Amino acid sequence: MAYQALYRVWRPQKFSEVIGQTAITQTLRNAVATKQVSHAYLFTGPRGTGKTSCSKILAKAVNCQNPQAGEPCNQCPICQAINDGSLSDVLEIDAASNNGVEQIRDIREKVKYAPTQAEYKIYIIDEVHMLSTGAFNALLKTLEEPPAKVIFILATTEPQKIPATIISRTQRFDFRRITAVTIFQHLEDILNQKQITYDAQALRIIAQAAEGGMRDALSILDQALALPPDNLTVENALQVTGTLDKQQLESYFQAVSEQQTAVALEALHQIMASGRSAKRFGEAIIEVCRDLLLVKTDPQLLDDFAQTLISPKILNLQSAFSNEQLYRLIDVTSQTQQQLKTADQPLLYLEVLTVKLIEVLQTQAKTTTQSMASKVQHLQTEVEQLKQMVKTLQTAPPKTTTAASAPTNSAQTASAKKPHAKVQVDRTKINHILQTATRPALQAVQEVWPDLMNMLSVTQRAIMKVSKPVAASADGIVVAFDYAVWFERVMSNQEMLTMLKVNLDKLLANQADVVLVAAEDWPQLRQDFLKHHDLTKAPTSANNASTNDSTANDLVTQAQKLFGKEAVEVKAD
Repeated sequence: MAYQALYRVWRPQKFSEVIGQTAITQTLRNAVATKQVSHAYLFTGPRGTGKTSCSKILAKAVNCQNPQAGEPCNQCPICQAINDGSLSDVLEIDAASNNGVEQIRDIREKVKYAPTQAEYKIYIIDEVHMLSTGAFNALLKTLEEPPAKVIFILATTEPQKIPATIISRTQRFDFRRITAVTIFQHLEDILNQKQITYDAQALRIIAQAAEGGMRDALSILDQALALPPDNLTVENALQVTGTLDKQQLESYFQAVSEQQTAVALEALHQIMASGRSAKRFGEAIIEVCRDLLLVKTDPQLLDDFAQTLISPKILNLQSAFSNEQLYRLIDVTSQTQQQLKTADQPLLYLEVLTVKLIEVLQTQAKTTTQSMASKVQHLQTEVEQLKQMVKTLQTAPPKTTTAASAPTNSAQTASAKKPHAKVQVDRTKINHILQTATRPALQAVQEVWPDLMNMLSVTQRAIMKVSKPVAASADGIVVAFDYAVWFERVMSNQEMLTMLKVNLDKLLANQADVVLVAAEDWPQLRQDFLKHHDLTKAPTSANNASTNDSTANDLVTQAQKLFGKEAVEVKAD
């Protein structure tokens, strides 16, 4: 008997033998078992994922004379005839070569006749997207009003080319790519049953190169087994698939990471001289960059199967690449992949690609260096500004002046007080805030004060370090500065005032005013407010001692409510 390819020998004959499409096969098996088979099915998905196999299994299952829970028995005359391709009631049509209106009209005429041997007449139309527009229109009428005992099974790799009117009249099943792990396990089972020795790494290479298609994996395995020796080796798998081995990738990526153009080009020439595919070379670069990105993000993202295919030495290069560099390497390689499709001399494009990859790393490194230099220069500028502020603070007049050191000349005294008189405190706003101020409101401001500091620049933060909130209400916040010179500077800086208000509004989720005072003026402002607050409730007789005591107690209570008990000190007259 003539030799049969592995994908033909190991074609599944039951739903349970279909690899990687459990959900679909279970649904079809249940439909057959419960006699709820539709008149039309649409099987879509990549090549080699089981569309045609499931079509034939479904044709056997609905016509089997001895079905077993929705599965065909493969023993009755009907099943055997379908397996042999000799049953006239099951027709497999290739739409690529029978895509005209006449062929579909011929089908329309024949579906009127009842099946001769089987219970159902089955039409399997492969690559149905190749039908012409007229052929689809001719098929549409039959799908709308199908004759009894006729089932259409349409299979395609490009469902986007099928008219929506056709899709809407079928039950659609999307076949998924089969995982590399599943393909690897199936290939292992086949080789074990055939009693062929193999290298597990070679099977992993084949499973990865199959790109989710079981038929492709079996075809590649067939080619690899045809090479000497009589077992499956890594070298055979690499030669058939055109995949780069770990050592070749290590040498290339090591040279690229170290930006050694000559060494990288030499590694490229050795790779291509060993018969590796230019297409696979580009794919290998993208796969390595993808793996490095996953490892840098989270090592757990790279599964065990993928880790067996990538060299540990390459994984150790992750620190040599930033995420931005890896993104650029992928983009540049993808562009070259597009150019390789029409290239007569792919080696030239790969040489240019190698130079580009190293230029990307050099450009990124230069940009990073310039960015760091810019940041250092900015920090140096801020340091100089801070030094100037320190000098200003050191030369600023003291907060209080003792009697011994106070100027005796009245003109000098007036001159010393003159800078403090430049900025007037808005007493009306302060009194309005104090009228409704509460301790919880002040605590809320104090809690977000560190966050406010973090939102400011280094220079602004240095200024605000000598300030603190001293009173707050829903309408406003009073901020006191330890040094009058900084109070005046901030009061004259409208940009700074706006930034304080905007950031506090953001942190507190309100629209409160911000009023600034000098710390040395705050006690007097607070005392004046308490003294004149709510005069209508003040006592009318100065001689009424008990009334005066009550008023004093009210003032103390009000002060404690506004500023907290720890901030209020009661002294006897």
